[in-house]
Amino acid sequence: MVRDTPSCCDCNIMDAAQTYRTLAERGTTVVSIQGSEFIGHASPATDQSAAETFIETVCENHSDATHNVPAYRVHTGTDSRLLREYSNDDGEPSGSAGKPLLNVLQGQELENVVVVVTRYFGGTELGVGGLVRAYSQATTQAIDAAGTVDTVPHEEFLVTVDYDDSGTVRGTLESAGVDFDATYEEQVSFHVRLPLADGDSLRDRLQSATSGRVTID
Repeated sequence: MVRDTPSCCDCNIMDAAQTYRTLAERGTTVVSIQGSEFIGHASPATDQSAAETFIETVCENHSDATHNVPAYRVHTGTDSRLLREYSNDDGEPSGSAGKPLLNVLQGQELENVVVVVTRYFGGTELGVGGLVRAYSQATTQAIDAAGTVDTVPHEEFLVTVDYDDSGTVRGTLESAGVDFDATYEEQVSFHVRLPLADGDSLRDRLQSATSGRVTID
């Protein structure tokens, strides 16, 4: 299992308006090599927290495995131009496991994605070269099983208003064509998700439509 809390990262700059490639859904695969079983798990992840939660879940589900090797590439913070990259060998020889996973993610130019390869040792040592090939193959096949899709950076925010302004806010959101969920309690809250490039404009529209009576978090 993963023994270290994720801490190693490299941050790179990318264009916030650029379309990026990510996974369409979760995917799994099983690769058997000389008695060892390598199970690849791949998933989209909206941020570092989602990636680490996925890693923890895989480790819990495969707590009896010899190794659970993780890697991810995710947008970090509110600035999607920053990309956090992480990998961990989880006890395998240095550079033989985590780095090959990350290399596959980099080579396929995938972002907001997390992969874990679970290994059940079968009794035969594969050597560093054999491990690199095995972990790379399991990662690639898990990605193939998940499929890929091109998308643009998104953001989410919460809009809170009194009931009197809720119809105005709903109408503004609907006319903008964004995804949202509404919760009606003492006040009305709208959880909004939209392309990052459109966020400032929509917030200005909401403030204007309600004469500044809207709260946006």
